[in-house]
Amino acid sequence: MYSSKFKYFCTLLILVLIFSTITNAQRNFLRGTWSGKLNLGATELRVVFNITREKGKFKATMDSPDQGAKDIPVDEIIIEGKNATFKVNIAKAMFVGEFNDDNTQITGKWIQGSNTIPLTLTKTEKKIVLKRPQEPKPPYPYLVEDVTFRNNKDNIKFAGTLTLPKGNGPFRTAILITGSGPQNRDEELLGHKPFWIIADYLTRNGVAVLRYDDRGTGKSEGDFPKATSLDFAVDAMAAVEYLKTRKEIDVNKIGLIGHSEGGLIAPIVATKNNSVAYIVLLAGTGLPGSEIITLQSELISRANGETEENIKLGKDFNIKVFNEINSSTDDVDLKEKLDKMFNDFYDGLSEKEQKKLGSKETFTAKEINLLSPWFRYFLKYDPRPTLEKVKCPVLAINGSKDLQVPSKENLREIENALKKGGNKNYQIIELSELNHLFQTAVTGLPMEYSKITETFSHTALKTIIDWIKSEVK
Repeated sequence: MYSSKFKYFCTLLILVLIFSTITNAQRNFLRGTWSGKLNLGATELRVVFNITREKGKFKATMDSPDQGAKDIPVDEIIIEGKNATFKVNIAKAMFVGEFNDDNTQITGKWIQGSNTIPLTLTKTEKKIVLKRPQEPKPPYPYLVEDVTFRNNKDNIKFAGTLTLPKGNGPFRTAILITGSGPQNRDEELLGHKPFWIIADYLTRNGVAVLRYDDRGTGKSEGDFPKATSLDFAVDAMAAVEYLKTRKEIDVNKIGLIGHSEGGLIAPIVATKNNSVAYIVLLAGTGLPGSEIITLQSELISRANGETEENIKLGKDFNIKVFNEINSSTDDVDLKEKLDKMFNDFYDGLSEKEQKKLGSKETFTAKEINLLSPWFRYFLKYDPRPTLEKVKCPVLAINGSKDLQVPSKENLREIENALKKGGNKNYQIIELSELNHLFQTAVTGLPMEYSKITETFSHTALKTIIDWIKSEVK
């Protein structure tokens, strides 16, 4: 569950290329690599502009190394005296800044829609290369197959990858279910591909794995923005039914591994489809969405050094907003009430506090995300009644430094719900020092995710495979 600013930035960094000429005096200092960091609150994203000169014209591309995005075309470069503007028109975004005296730094801001974020670009000779030592490299000791399957209920075709151990089947199998936000089959974010790491590890250890692009993402069809967790559960059920058609798969040993929101979806599928032999919840939720987000915001703010007074201020505001959303039955009336609540809250802050939040337009723009079908469903959804109905074996693991789905509170509620429902075949494990992505972390803050070279802890991987081998024989 990642910040709305970050999702917005991820969604809108896109294409098209136009060239712009610049005066002779500016050629040498502009050409080269310029890099900086966007502070998005809970996380940071590095931004790199690569400027070259070809046939008398300047050409620019942009990289977002932490997202694994390269060569994003820049639409236009404008230099007027000491002022610089780099435009990405289709993204409705631009960088506007001013050169320092020796032309080695441009201080300015990234503007995208109603969001304005400070950004300073520094000229550098170094290429930013992400170290991801766990990423598998061919040749693989297993079979890799691109596959498609269909959600017949919603008439959506999904694209994914099935990895099969070599040797005689049929095999135990795991279906990987991504966390919130549009994710590809590798659950790729911030330069990491955790689902690729998990699939590789499990398949090397005798478990077939199906991972797939979310609806409306990658090569899968469908409309992601209109979907809720219930829709994603139907998608996962379609994946189960597909595997039952494959001769290499043991139809009695198909399980689900869900990360974050995927850990909310897996129990829904398990209660609706008796073919699910087991589920693994990676940082799965045990609390209602409104409580998760409130607690998440509180913990991240505290880890960022925010004062207790401001933490309480934000917590009280969140609770007030969430209560309004959960009780509303009229969308127009809700929009009007949220408009007033956001404006009143911002106006009541000191100038210093307002500066930390950005412009009023930037702050109030967050409101639109709260009105999406997904958010409204997630906010109200309580996973505990569903967990009480789960009868198959369950492994629930979380990291002690997870600030997004805090381990103690959520693992406790998951265990209580399973006990209440009479499920005796479960294991609850808190893994020390791991964050929400199951990386070995220092603080657990999302801004660390991209900086950590580890993608997915070997301890967590071994915990998963050992449990599957013991429970699914």
